[in-house]
Amino acid sequence: MPDRLDPKRQFLADLFDAAVAAADPRRILQDVLPPPPKGRTVVIGAGKGAAQLAQALEALWPHPCEGAVVTRYGYAAPCRHIRVLEAAHPVPDAAGIEAARVLQSCVADLGPDDQVIALICGGGSSLLPAPPEGLTLEDLQELNSALLASGAPISVMNDIRKQFSTVNGGRLAALAHPAPVLSLIVSDVPGDDPGAVASGPTVPGRPAASAVLAEVTARGLELPPRAMAFLQAAAEQAPAAPPPSRSTTRIIASAALSLDAAAQRARARGVNAWVLSDAIEGEAQEVALVHAALARQAQHSGFPHPAPLVLLSGGETTVTLRHKGRGGRNSAFALSLALALEGQAGITALAADTDGIDGSEDNAGAFVDGASAAAMRAAGVDPRRLLQGNDAYAAFDAVDDLFHTGPTGTNVNDFRAILLGELPDG
Repeated sequence: MPDRLDPKRQFLADLFDAAVAAADPRRILQDVLPPPPKGRTVVIGAGKGAAQLAQALEALWPHPCEGAVVTRYGYAAPCRHIRVLEAAHPVPDAAGIEAARVLQSCVADLGPDDQVIALICGGGSSLLPAPPEGLTLEDLQELNSALLASGAPISVMNDIRKQFSTVNGGRLAALAHPAPVLSLIVSDVPGDDPGAVASGPTVPGRPAASAVLAEVTARGLELPPRAMAFLQAAAEQAPAAPPPSRSTTRIIASAALSLDAAAQRARARGVNAWVLSDAIEGEAQEVALVHAALARQAQHSGFPHPAPLVLLSGGETTVTLRHKGRGGRNSAFALSLALALEGQAGITALAADTDGIDGSEDNAGAFVDGASAAAMRAAGVDPRRLLQGNDAYAAFDAVDDLFHTGPTGTNVNDFRAILLGELPDG
């Protein structure tokens, strides 16, 4: 991203900042922490913003506490009493295996007077790999790679992941029994199902293996052979009774709240705002085409609001990987949008991931306008070929339109803003 942005792109970046600020760890924790228990306070957590949540909790909690959280490499934040571990995302590694063991040990041997506070946010599924007996880390790595390339919705992927974990689906909370577990969750999933965030390590419940197998079959998903054999064997067994736990969950940040904050920031600048949805799913390229159609229609008709108008949306799109390129789902969305809006004047857009990292690259997303595709060709790259080759990063890198923020310390998933018209003076 250039050091200086033109006013329209700076406006969109400011809306992104407002969305991220609405999910700031200290802000969202300050009114939701429980009273101190008679016994110990044990803090556990997982996700790309888990370290920042732990750091904020320590600043707000005027009582002794202990525990551990795991985050992605490079996302750590210093804590005084809570141990911060790092592991791989989106494909798990051995450090994640060890992190899962550490968190399990943190909640072992607790009593009813102790309190567990679980800080859960997106990314936790790969950061807490805990393969069941008969499977290995390599099996989970193959499974995660297959799921990430499948284009399946995050809810489906996490239902599958729960079958291959001794932690997810509430099992971590069950290990803490009889201590109560309060899960404070930053939702990055459409619909804000707490059990879907990070595959729900502290949220009781998982679908039956037979139901998951039926879903895999119906969608034509190709799981690695060992994983498929394990799922088929599990589906033939009678479902086990859920283990006891004293678990309470609370969503403390979400795409809906962040999009509302962005809309308020826009209106304060004299720009109308239209929140399309906070729960959009689907193939990123196809979702972009729908957004382009809505933007053109709103620009032409002035409905539901006249320009200047910003269209806002969130959720989690997916990308079916057919080639080995660079770029996450927001860059793919932006490149598809650039092609769909080519030659269209008066439209500028930003698509970015609120955690600051789009997929596994170093950018949060990218900027787009009606001249983007032509500028890419002038720079010597073919935007359509790069989109088909899953290489959206290269297209935006060629025209210096990547959006870099670095890790934000939170994660409420996709943020999309499409500005129609000119900004008011001032």
